[in-house]
Amino acid sequence: MNANHFDLLLKGPLLDDAQHINGYREIGIRGGRVAAVAERLPDAVADRVVAAPEGGFFSPGFIDIHAHVYAGVTSWGAVADPPCLTGGVTTVVDAGSPGWTMLQGFRWLIHERTRVRALCFLHISGVGLVNAWVNECEDLSHLHPLTVGEHAAENSDLVVGIKVRQGRQQVGDHGTEPLRRALEAAEISGTPVMCHIAQGIPLARVLEQMRAGDIITHCFQGRGGIGENVIDETGSLHPAAVEARARGVVMDVGHGGGSFRWEQAERALELGYVPDVVSTDLHAYNLHGPLYDMALTLTKFLHLGLPLDRVIALATSGPARAIRRPELGTLKPGSPADVTLFHVASEATVLWDTHGGRRATDRRIRVDAVWRDGIAVDLAALLHESEADITRRCRLRGPDGLTHSWRAALKARGIDPDAV
Repeated sequence: MNANHFDLLLKGPLLDDAQHINGYREIGIRGGRVAAVAERLPDAVADRVVAAPEGGFFSPGFIDIHAHVYAGVTSWGAVADPPCLTGGVTTVVDAGSPGWTMLQGFRWLIHERTRVRALCFLHISGVGLVNAWVNECEDLSHLHPLTVGEHAAENSDLVVGIKVRQGRQQVGDHGTEPLRRALEAAEISGTPVMCHIAQGIPLARVLEQMRAGDIITHCFQGRGGIGENVIDETGSLHPAAVEARARGVVMDVGHGGGSFRWEQAERALELGYVPDVVSTDLHAYNLHGPLYDMALTLTKFLHLGLPLDRVIALATSGPARAIRRPELGTLKPGSPADVTLFHVASEATVLWDTHGGRRATDRRIRVDAVWRDGIAVDLAALLHESEADITRRCRLRGPDGLTHSWRAALKARGIDPDAV
């Protein structure tokens, strides 16, 4: 084998936080893996050479550690490849759609069939997130730590941790007992817990139980009452959020369809409380707004004033650390050749939060190309599921079904979701 021969040679600015690279590099790819990275590869011969266009950047493929892509089995599930890959995501982690009873189905139907690398957090509830209108932790008989922990350990190629939702709507009168059981399962499997925070449970009661490396998702959710948000009612950081961060608890955005408020994010960043990870919480009810995809979610943090290299780190090295997959989120030699090529377009865009708040920007991250294991993805050929198809497939019939429609909810408030 000629060490200077590559299947693909990429040339251009590279943002790779894990390697502390922010500058021009040449990246040689062979057999689906990164074979060489240098400022110049002068003797390189390649079957194909791709140079970044003016204004373009290469980065490791984005990692989305909170999404719901168990399509056809759960009501939340979006068809993974179109919104993930066109948004620059090469690794997606389903955040608890499968319970242990449905885990092998996730392997067969999603993990083994999608172009995007699909991993998952295993839900502490055996019923998982099969039905958006069923609160999976109200019946504690579904929460069996030994079973969940052993399934996670036995499927460590697929499962990166344990998921629990800790809002009162999900747990009923059980307080933080579901979290306690999730932590027990995580101890068995040797994995982190991802805990969804929401209204009805004091934030301090959740955070005091979290271990270093465990993940809080929806950190800027902006719902609930006193003591239930990272930014409290006085505009200060909740002391428990500061203490948890100091202990190594990971803060993840988990934007979603109801869990990102501009005022929370703006004030947190003003106070220097930058999240460790930006994830989308992509699902069937938000991919047509207000979320859309990872590229637009990252644009919101560019708008919030973070430099571009920091923003990209929050979708590459940050999530790779959070899910304990150091071979991902970087283009160091030997790593999978998952690459995103993007640029920052000068483009007037409205950025919505999930509560009807909006901000205007004139810059937007646009994805130009994606390679998964060194193979180019034909982004134009990916067929996005229409909003009408999602409505037929995923929505409860009758007026209660509209509670999961962002567009319908905005229109009911007299707000045009398509206004620029």
